[in-house]
Amino acid sequence: MSHPHPELGPPPPLPEGALRIVALGGLGEIGRNMAVFEFDGRLLVVDCGVLFPEAEQPGIDLILPDFDYIRDRLDDIEAVILTHGHEDHIGAVPYLLRERRNIPVVGSKLTLALLEAKLTEHRIQPVKVEVAEEQRRAFGPFDCEFLAVNHSIPDALAVAVRTPAGIVLHTGDFRMDQLPSDGRLTDLGGFARLGREGVDLLMSDSTNAEVPGFVTSEREIGPVIDEVVRTSSKRVIVASFASHIHRVQQVIDAAERHGRKVALIGRSMVRNMGVARDLGYLRIPPGLVVDSKEIEGWPPDEVVLICTGSQGEPMAALSRMANRDHPIRVAEGDTVLLASSLVPGNETAVTRVINGLTRWGARVVHKGNAKVHVSGHAAAGELLYVLNLTRPSNFMPVHGEWRHLRAHAKLAALTGVPDDHIVIAEDGVVVDLVDGRARITGAVQAGYVYVDGTSVGDVTEFALKDRRILGEEGFISVVIVVDSNTGKVTAGPEIHARGSGIDPDRFDEVLPQVEKALQENAADGVVDIQQIRRVVRRTVGSWVSNTYRRRPMIIPVIVEV
Repeated sequence: MSHPHPELGPPPPLPEGALRIVALGGLGEIGRNMAVFEFDGRLLVVDCGVLFPEAEQPGIDLILPDFDYIRDRLDDIEAVILTHGHEDHIGAVPYLLRERRNIPVVGSKLTLALLEAKLTEHRIQPVKVEVAEEQRRAFGPFDCEFLAVNHSIPDALAVAVRTPAGIVLHTGDFRMDQLPSDGRLTDLGGFARLGREGVDLLMSDSTNAEVPGFVTSEREIGPVIDEVVRTSSKRVIVASFASHIHRVQQVIDAAERHGRKVALIGRSMVRNMGVARDLGYLRIPPGLVVDSKEIEGWPPDEVVLICTGSQGEPMAALSRMANRDHPIRVAEGDTVLLASSLVPGNETAVTRVINGLTRWGARVVHKGNAKVHVSGHAAAGELLYVLNLTRPSNFMPVHGEWRHLRAHAKLAALTGVPDDHIVIAEDGVVVDLVDGRARITGAVQAGYVYVDGTSVGDVTEFALKDRRILGEEGFISVVIVVDSNTGKVTAGPEIHARGSGIDPDRFDEVLPQVEKALQENAADGVVDIQQIRRVVRRTVGSWVSNTYRRRPMIIPVIVEV
């Protein structure tokens, strides 16, 4: 198996007739999916998604792929193909289109509609190219064929990219539900046909590669949701991804059967379900859905609320309800249904929300105590099935953390793909398909780009480190007035602290040490402000560490006179 090396350098020029693939996100992580294909000087982008921040990234709203690799070649991009409408596949498109607004965006009807609703907030009108399964469309030298795949959102597609270098099949996110709620099956016949034609490289979803067998059918969830709604004596509050149209449909159907009104809570939920309803992907009986502002007036046993926040996001509706920071007040006897999978890394946040809801008397039903969700990603049995259908010459697992990629690579080896034809890459690693063989040839920059409010890319890893220190240890400021000619202290030092947990009276112990260090500094003729700051920071930091075993941020404030 090929794998990246920490000392990989820039890739060589792409040989004539070869295909280059660079993932700018989605390898070694769940989210931020983006792959760039290059042939004959032209580029094709498959997906352009976001990653959601974790606890150690305070203040960050979104994490984008790094566009530096293609920033100087934006005019070479033939199109951006979107496999489906989840945020981790379309969320970064607005930021890419800011850099070149007329890049054609290719996707299914629902995917483009969800994207357009998002782009409206960014005041961008995209150049849309709508495609559907069983269609074939050329974008420059890339001949693309689209195949239906079943996923946890309607209208998902796989794409086969044909160039003179060979056929690459990118499955997108998929599963093989044989009884999907919308009746739309993964096109296994199409996969098999491509396999007979000859798949030179298979890029396949790895999220559930460690899970044995096959995923449960979506239809098995409906009766469980129905039972929850039927047996609940008061309100039912359902938290789901704002794009999980299948799940929302099941909740709406259960509410209708048991005579309950439905209210949608949360801007993204209202927006996405409005789009799905208008396009016919969501069936809502007349009069069933009411405005969330009216729902408080209905008897509790006649109400179902559908909201966002199933991952414990602090600003989502469900978290705010748990914290008593939302107009809807969770009460004794309410039932809360978490109808989604748990994204890795969100366990603590979700547990906190469950505890908060339970505190107010709610019964919380979740994947851990009831079958209220099935994964949208193929398990190992399904992945083996696809590998055997397509019989790829080369294999590259995508969309997953390292453990998922490794597990998927082992499955490929079991089906007969030679070890030296299995490429395990990470973000930024360059894979070239030359003469029917996929190999790692180098690496490019593919770091995190942070979105914080309206700023994009301004927050660095160093800034995040400072935020973590401030949040965990607090800060100490030391104010000193010095003579700019001699470096001697003319006033101060004064020490102030916030969040450090140190008694202000204890600073009297360190003041003499600071004064002595500054006097020695001035005696040596040092007038450089940065050097004075370093002396202050080192002296105060050493005292705090020795006395309290803490490492707060030390901020020297030097005023020159």
